[in-house]
Amino acid sequence: MDEAEALAGFGAMAQETRLRIVRLLVMAGRDGLPAGDISAAMEVSPSNASFHLKELERAGLVVARRESRSILYAADFEALSGLIRFLMEDCCSGRPEICAPALATAAACCAPKSAASAP
Repeated sequence: MDEAEALAGFGAMAQETRLRIVRLLVMAGRDGLPAGDISAAMEVSPSNASFHLKELERAGLVVARRESRSILYAADFEALSGLIRFLMEDCCSGRPEICAPALATAAACCAPKSAASAP
């Protein structure tokens, strides 16, 4: 990922509704969600949600696909990973202990929930 792509991605998420949409779509996983469900979850009008989704799509952070009469949106996990890599590329400068806390947090966030911690 180059600097221009990173700026587009971070710029697109530098708005409350769009950041919330990205987080919602990350939680939804690769299947994504219909535009109407996103609109309802964000408590915005369908046209407002559509505007924000198009901005995220233009920045390459979400992908849209048509299924029957619905448009489903999903997070582009490769692009989001690219943003994280862009931030972390020069992080440790040969000293992995500098990045260790961030990497440990990422590993903890992504670890499967154990049966004991399930509700």
